[in-house]
Amino acid sequence: MKNLKRILLPVLLICLLIFGYLFYNFYPRLELISGFAAKNICSCMFLDGRGQEFTQNHDNNFTPINSARSSIDTTLKTATATVYGLKTRTAVYREGLGCVLIPPHMSIDDFLEVEKPLRTPASKTLTYPYGNAPQKDTVFATVDYQQLNQVVERAFKNNSVQKTRSVLVIYKDQIIAERYSDSLDHNSRLLGWSMTKTVLATLYGILSYERGFDIYQPVKIDTWNKDERAKITYADLLHMGSGLEWDENYEQISDVTKMLFQADDMTKPIIEKQPEYPPNTHFNYSSGTTNLLSGLLLKEVGSYTEYLNFPYQKLIDRIGMESMIIETDASGNFIGSSYGWATTRDWGKFGLLYLHEGNWNGDQLFDKKWVDFVTRPAPGSDSAYGGHLWLNTPTKLPDAPQDTYYADGFQGQRVYIVPSKDLVVVRLGLASTEAFDFNAFLSGITQAIDN
Repeated sequence: MKNLKRILLPVLLICLLIFGYLFYNFYPRLELISGFAAKNICSCMFLDGRGQEFTQNHDNNFTPINSARSSIDTTLKTATATVYGLKTRTAVYREGLGCVLIPPHMSIDDFLEVEKPLRTPASKTLTYPYGNAPQKDTVFATVDYQQLNQVVERAFKNNSVQKTRSVLVIYKDQIIAERYSDSLDHNSRLLGWSMTKTVLATLYGILSYERGFDIYQPVKIDTWNKDERAKITYADLLHMGSGLEWDENYEQISDVTKMLFQADDMTKPIIEKQPEYPPNTHFNYSSGTTNLLSGLLLKEVGSYTEYLNFPYQKLIDRIGMESMIIETDASGNFIGSSYGWATTRDWGKFGLLYLHEGNWNGDQLFDKKWVDFVTRPAPGSDSAYGGHLWLNTPTKLPDAPQDTYYADGFQGQRVYIVPSKDLVVVRLGLASTEAFDFNAFLSGITQAIDN
């Protein structure tokens, strides 16, 4: 008996240590998992009308999110998720604003009566892209349609791995290829993730053009006035060059996951960060930076009503992206870092706005100088990043035109702008570069066009 105790006690101690380690390291992550699951299923169902089973089998079907279990209340328009019965989170849908995670200290009643933006429908008479009427069939002698269609078809092969959801190719303002999967179509709203950053940044290009806003002026934050952060400019933020601490790691509890799944006000987390480098010297990709820019936008436009309407009146509805919604946080701020939803065709319109250097069918939204700014390499980025836009480099897309630049989002969301080919290419999906060869995809499309 004594010998048995001698054996069992160390085994029990080891088991307790292992359990303690697992509890310490993984229990806090459960809230992030349930938060992601609840928020995503809420948006997929109530923004786009996808079914619960479809969403769980596609949008939420990756590790560790697929360990969450969700329930839906179609009357209240809420989605609730839990992991092994622990860390329950609930998200609620608000018309015009999308879904938001309900903070622990708030209730659904706090979100029943909320102000929403005024929207202007796109033209039903003008043909796409300047309206939503069908385009006339156009055949270009400069396009090798057989090669183009083969490239698009390959993007959907072995789709359990590649997970492509949609591809749209626009040449000289004409759709020359379009395809969807997973029961989706041209009316399906798809999440752009970090492509939303480019949409948010574009609002500063519009401010600069319409109101003479100086992006090189220091950022106006009271708590930064007495230290070296007072030197940080709006341009530094747009370049991801503030020099501030920030951990953009989605695999564990980090600055970005705590912001997206725990913060009531997502414009504030980076304000409290300390500098690691002088401004404009070091590149550090940061979703907190974009959400700070979202909060600063409120100060520039004035009232909250004007803030809510500004992205839609000045950009989104102005170019007919009527499907787009940028979701807001629990404090009412646009989550410009991550939560912009739109149809594939409307993401294509956004790319065309940049291809046409801010001119939309005669309406100038921003100056060509803005395009020059956002496509100029940011300091410290190895020429891979501009102003909230990614730039082509010899290692990124070596076989695509060098002048390619693009919006880029988690799980392989892309809007490519290729000025030398008069081309915009959209690819949306649920798998990124590990599973999808973007170089072969884009180079194949561009090589099919001879102009």
